[in-house]
Amino acid sequence: MLASASPARLGLLQQAGFAPEVIVSGVDEDALSAPTPGELARVLAEAKARAVAALPEAADALVLGCDSVLELDGEPLGKPADPEEATARWKAMRGRSGVLQTGHCVLDTRTGKGSSATAATTVHFGEPTDAEIAAYVATGEPLHVAGAFTLDGRSAPFVRGIEGDHGNVIGLSLPLLRDLLARLEVSITGLWA
Repeated sequence: MLASASPARLGLLQQAGFAPEVIVSGVDEDALSAPTPGELARVLAEAKARAVAALPEAADALVLGCDSVLELDGEPLGKPADPEEATARWKAMRGRSGVLQTGHCVLDTRTGKGSSATAATTVHFGEPTDAEIAAYVATGEPLHVAGAFTLDGRSAPFVRGIEGDHGNVIGLSLPLLRDLLARLEVSITGLWA
């Protein structure tokens, strides 16, 4: 069961052979805080997984919650609130590097056990022109993704490269998911559809 509205996370899971049911958690992300961006991503992932795990339809299920936060200059950057913020963010990120932190939490409602961790991937941003930034923001895409960018969308040409897990930048680290499942004594291959 995927506790996320992210079509990118769902797509990654489907491409890897899973067929999860999607239930959006409804967690108010702005109501939670943590001392570091990485911890914030983990806290948000745990809150989403717990919210869905508490639902009757999650009985006897594995629930996966995830949340991504871009860390730039030690500050957490989630989804921009409006086009102006997205534009300002891209101008600040231009030519720089940030760390995309994705919190992951797996809860097994059959056993009551859970495991969580955060994956971090360094992202090196290119130098889009002001006109390119304006055109990108006008698509609306950056308002729906953490850090105002994604590797599987229109902002991909503005990312010079990454260091780490490509899937993590899209929203889900499959290697970390495997590790979390193993901690719960669940084989990832047993979950393939």
